[in-house]
Amino acid sequence: MRAPFQEGDFPGPVKYGYLNVGQVEAGPARLVGRTVFCLYPHQNRFTVPAEALTPVPEAVPPERAVLAGIVETALNALWDAPPRIGDRIAVVGAGLVGSCVAALLARFPGLHVQLVDVDPARAEFAAALGVAFADPAQAADDCDLVFHASATQAGLVRSLELLAPEGSVVDLSWYGDQPIALPLGEFFHSRRLVLRSSQVGAIPPTRRGRHTLADRLGLALDLLRDPLFDLLITGESDFDQLPQAMAEIATGRLPGLCHRIRYDSR
Repeated sequence: MRAPFQEGDFPGPVKYGYLNVGQVEAGPARLVGRTVFCLYPHQNRFTVPAEALTPVPEAVPPERAVLAGIVETALNALWDAPPRIGDRIAVVGAGLVGSCVAALLARFPGLHVQLVDVDPARAEFAAALGVAFADPAQAADDCDLVFHASATQAGLVRSLELLAPEGSVVDLSWYGDQPIALPLGEFFHSRRLVLRSSQVGAIPPTRRGRHTLADRLGLALDLLRDPLFDLLITGESDFDQLPQAMAEIATGRLPGLCHRIRYDSR
């Protein structure tokens, strides 16, 4: 799971990160002066091949364009399991990825969408999207489709419990080397449930003949024209404040969804 242009290895030292928006200072004439998105670690200046850059649409503020990689992940999940009009859908885990999935689902007509999370503060975000919110214990079951993004065993088990017969869970979580135990000996087979993974590293087979990775990223940036995605940006720090901000994020003292880092290349 190495990030593009990563240097070093975990636990450290490592140069990591991949959601970067900036302005091209030198390169092909078609790109010089353009605001672009690039999958590159945290750094105020860098040199990359021109093909690693994707121009940001003029209608998308650079501050919002940092979400392109996350929206792309959510978009890929919806390609893996396209919703159908009338579906009952739950998104379990209202972190950044799950919230992006819910934001995209909110655009579809005729869906019944609930955002499920243990943090009651996420209810305000769900209301802004126009979708229901529920604590895991109170979430409505009989779902046709569940997108799981809590990165916890409990969240994945609950996702399976929420399914109607023949329903599907799409798992977007990354567990690293953590083993996960699931109740596959109970209702899993009798209800003919489906558990499938979704990973942004590849286009789903049903879309590969029509879309490239570049197409998908371009579409994600185009979707970011909607100012509703600004709700996902919950904080910002300057680059020289990053060590303190990272420590506070890791300990939970700095809560939120996407904490943006602003660079000054002077």
